[in-house]
Amino acid sequence: MTVKSLNLKQAREKLASRQDELGKVFAEAKTDDGYDFNKVTCLGEVKGSNAVAAHVKSVNAELNELAEHAETLEAAEQAAKDHGGREKARRGWSLPGGGGEGQKGDGRQRLIKSIGEMVAETKSYQDWAGGGAGGGITLNFDDIYLSDLLASSGAVETVGAKTLMTTTAGFAPEAIRLPGFVEAVTRPVQLLDIIPMARTGGDSVTYMEETTRAHAAAEKAEGGAYAESTFTFTEKSSPVRKITDSLPVTDEQLEDVPMMQSYINGRLTFGVRQRLDGQCLVGDGTAPNLRGLKNTVGIQTQAKGADPVPDAFFKAMTKIRVTGRAIPTHHVMHPTDWQGIRLLRTVDGVYIWGSPSEAGPERLWGLPVVQSDADAAGTGYTGSFQPAWVSLFERRGVDVQIGFVGTQFTEGKRTVRADTRAALVFFRPAAFCSVTGL
Repeated sequence: MTVKSLNLKQAREKLASRQDELGKVFAEAKTDDGYDFNKVTCLGEVKGSNAVAAHVKSVNAELNELAEHAETLEAAEQAAKDHGGREKARRGWSLPGGGGEGQKGDGRQRLIKSIGEMVAETKSYQDWAGGGAGGGITLNFDDIYLSDLLASSGAVETVGAKTLMTTTAGFAPEAIRLPGFVEAVTRPVQLLDIIPMARTGGDSVTYMEETTRAHAAAEKAEGGAYAESTFTFTEKSSPVRKITDSLPVTDEQLEDVPMMQSYINGRLTFGVRQRLDGQCLVGDGTAPNLRGLKNTVGIQTQAKGADPVPDAFFKAMTKIRVTGRAIPTHHVMHPTDWQGIRLLRTVDGVYIWGSPSEAGPERLWGLPVVQSDADAAGTGYTGSFQPAWVSLFERRGVDVQIGFVGTQFTEGKRTVRADTRAALVFFRPAAFCSVTGL
């Protein structure tokens, strides 16, 4: 039975079963420094690193397909529920005066007339008027609703001129908000995902850098003096900096809207991480700022000049390999700079990075491209984002606290605050290169 032929219950059951199977594999393969698939025995005859890895890849692909299929079926069931809800809201009655089911009349659609027209057409009125209109007359219209008369009151005043009843001067409709809200536009966290993370317990990260490495190894004749190399170390440090944010809020808002505290906590946490993300790229190093990649002393520079943009980034990769003696792992550039690369075409109009009907690979010379607009367009970066060359040291994660500031206790207010402390260290600046003039 194929995945597409499963119903929702079957898809969920199979998804849970395969997920458990994959979890057992990972549990057996887990080691202190990663995964060793040679240790896996829960798959029976499937043994060995390559065989288990191939099986894991297959099961993972199947899980992705099952999850997508289940989401599609869940969306269809939700659509069915929404349809049923809309059916309940429909009204089946006829318009006022229509004589429909449940109303007085002969069941035919009735034209709405003014009260004057109905009086003039009544036989008892015509007889009374023809007899001299003496003594008065009483007319009853039992099968007509007041709404029928109001419908024609715009042309003829049938029940007297009264104050117009509107939604602002009468019974206003109930205001029901849709669940959730539309998020405001803000820059996402873009760079932190590729920077290796570490922990520190001090107010600065101190490390030793090998600043002199002069190898003097040479051939010598028998009995000759040995060559002598020179190695020198220098102590360096990067201070831990604090990034903060806060928001005053009333007691009522925290108490009466259950989601508000988690919303504020999440927003403040994101804001702190967003600021840290930007500091990792453009921080100027002046206290209390971190020193980001752009302002780190010692990173290499490659000017675009007359080269195509992809050529400039390849030359930056070469500098990292030759001068920095590192393996480049990522490119970082502004979305508009990446746009220029994505839209490159051959002389006959063929898009180099793929057809416009496809998303196209966000890769350049085999390396993933991280689009970040923390820095202005026109400058990109290539680097070896490996723990040996760069690390972001956390003194602690984002801490959220609630307390009183000044007279807030007597004013029924509280302040929610969030902060984090971190240090950014580029151990080998030459493992990074800025590309200018894009």
